[in-house]
Amino acid sequence: MNRNHLERCHEKGTTERSTAAKASYVSLETEIPEVLYRGMKDFLGENPTWDQYRVMSSALAHFLFQNGCDDRAVTERYLDDLFIRPDH
Repeated sequence: MNRNHLERCHEKGTTERSTAAKASYVSLETEIPEVLYRGMKDFLGENPTWDQYRVMSSALAHFLFQNGCDDRAVTERYLDDLFIRPDH
C-alpha cells in the first residue's frame, strides 16, 4: 500500500462520515511479519487487560510521537500508555 492509496481511503472515509456523526475509530487492515504477530500474541496472553486493538493503537501512537508528530491526541495517547497502569 502506498501513501496515495492511504490518502484516498482517508478521503473516502471523511466523506462518508460527513453525513453521520464523526467516528472516533477507523478500521485498518495490514499484514505484519509472523515474528511480530507471535510477540503480540504472547504479550496478550500475559497481559489480559490489553487486547490487539490497544496494542496496535499504542504502538502507532508511540511511532508517530517518536517521529515528530505534534498532534495533541497522539501525544496524549502516547503519554497515557506510558504512565497509566490498569488495575489488577
